Amino acid sequence: SKMCTGRVICKLLCSGEKEVDLAVQSAKAAFKIWSQMSGMERSRVLLEAARIIREQRDEIATLETINNGKSIFEAKVDIDISWQCLEYYAGLAGSLAGEHIQLPGGSFGYTRREPLGVCAGIGAWNYPFQTACWKCAPALACGNAMVFKPSPFTPLSVVKLAEIFTEAGVPKGLFNVVQGGAATGQLLCHHPDVAKISFTGSVPTGSKIMEMAAKGIKPVTLELGGKSPLIIFSDCSLENAVNGALMANFLTQGEVCCNGTRVFVERKILDVFTKEVVKRTQKIKIGDPLLEDTRMGALINWPHLNRVQGFIKQAKEQGAEVLCGGDLYVPDDPKLKNGYYMRPCVLGKCTDDMTCVKEEIFGPVMSILPFDTEEEVVERANNTKFGLAGGVFTRDIQKAHRVVAALKAGMCFINNYNISPVELPFGGYKSSGFGRENGRAAIEHYTQLKTVCVEMGDVESVF
Repeated sequence: SKMCTGRVICKLLCSGEKEVDLAVQSAKAAFKIWSQMSGMERSRVLLEAARIIREQRDEIATLETINNGKSIFEAKVDIDISWQCLEYYAGLAGSLAGEHIQLPGGSFGYTRREPLGVCAGIGAWNYPFQTACWKCAPALACGNAMVFKPSPFTPLSVVKLAEIFTEAGVPKGLFNVVQGGAATGQLLCHHPDVAKISFTGSVPTGSKIMEMAAKGIKPVTLELGGKSPLIIFSDCSLENAVNGALMANFLTQGEVCCNGTRVFVERKILDVFTKEVVKRTQKIKIGDPLLEDTRMGALINWPHLNRVQGFIKQAKEQGAEVLCGGDLYVPDDPKLKNGYYMRPCVLGKCTDDMTCVKEEIFGPVMSILPFDTEEEVVERANNTKFGLAGGVFTRDIQKAHRVVAALKAGMCFINNYNISPVELPFGGYKSSGFGRENGRAAIEHYTQLKTVCVEMGDVESVF
């Protein structure tokens, strides 16, 4: 359905057992061809796909905005990151290599990096196109095929990606899309010809996926939720810290897994920081996500919006103070009156034991918490089952590195937040998952190592 108007765009059929099997079988056939190509040959196809995405950037971004409700401004950035991701792995495809190891007497061993086969990708609804690219770019560069299941809330843009791959010249069926919810995902995870599963989504679903994968001894990559700390020291550049806090909380209507939603502020600057954040939050332009000057669009659907509202209500009951926003927003445009909008919310007087500080809200809700010492804030920052991200704002370079070294999180930011260049690995600690997307690290997750031992003399037998 179209998030900004609450109107249904189209209906798609869920893929059942037959469709999932067809998708996997055609991916398997394509894998036979693709895996035998050289890295350079694969590279050219991926570069062509990247070129088409770059060329159709605005069109794909519009589809993404209709699909998800985020601002067109942000959707365009997502599409740019997507083609950059394909370009990056196209660049690595030709350099995938094993090693040669000399053994005594002229014998030697060597290793081969081989693809796994048909990989399953299961995507999230907050970055539908980008998540698909983050998963399929390294998978395809390494010689695998992929069957991808997007979220049932955002089924459209990934179909466009499949069309682009076909146009770029991948073997037919190499990147296949199946549609549906949990039942379709289950069929993918249990399919005997699926070699690996890469999942982005919630902790409970991630846990179920790991369980299903265990039955078939399939490796998994899990990119799950977070409740990440953003630590603002009094020696920061205030303007930068405020910008960082907004970036850490309000991108994609706050529906971002690595958001820094626990904002710890050194007590000395608590009042001035809070005042500035509230002032800036109230200025965020909400409305039709297809307008260029909109900075916050609509949330994904009514149940989700309702859930976010519930968190705010509970926060008030537990003693937090709503400093701004948190209420439903009704745009002036009558076409948008059934959209799922709310005003971005800042919560003050928060304490570590409140639900809004402990649980992932996945909406535009920032919790501000005062702290006094570095030692104290690090301990509080780490006191969570999550470990996806963390950020520090300070002008003291030693303190910055000392604090991020102490944070138990996979993705740390110093004097910025929510920047995810494709060159850098992305992923979590603890309940936030394991395995890495992006960077060279993802290559490890889409290849397996074969060792070959070669004897150049006579076999020494002990018998």
